[in-house]
Amino acid sequence: MAWFYVLIGGLLEIGWAYGMKESEGFTRPLPSAVTIFLLIVSFYFFAKSMTMLETGVAYAVYTGIGTAGTAIIGMMFLGESADPLRIFFLALLIGGIIGLKVISPEEPQNKKQTDEGGAG
Repeated sequence: MAWFYVLIGGLLEIGWAYGMKESEGFTRPLPSAVTIFLLIVSFYFFAKSMTMLETGVAYAVYTGIGTAGTAIIGMMFLGESADPLRIFFLALLIGGIIGLKVISPEEPQNKKQTDEGGAG
């Protein structure tokens, strides 16, 4: 379930990043309200995932989904550059996100290790 939360949060991050552009610096009320709503819900799902996953991995995957998705939306709908080098680095980013998911343990890790051996 933790990975589902990260995925939903990351996808919603794409929405609020695009919404920030559409809100024109929060000067347009409806896009501004939608952006704020998406931001809150995105962080909610991200925060839920952080209770079950390692912090660094959860954050890297969450922001990676948002970064890659926002760049792709920009290229597809906003006329942003889609040169081959940009595509290469986006593919590298997506590969890193997948790699972090693959090597991460499925079971939640105990965030506080007990001090059984007296070492701190």
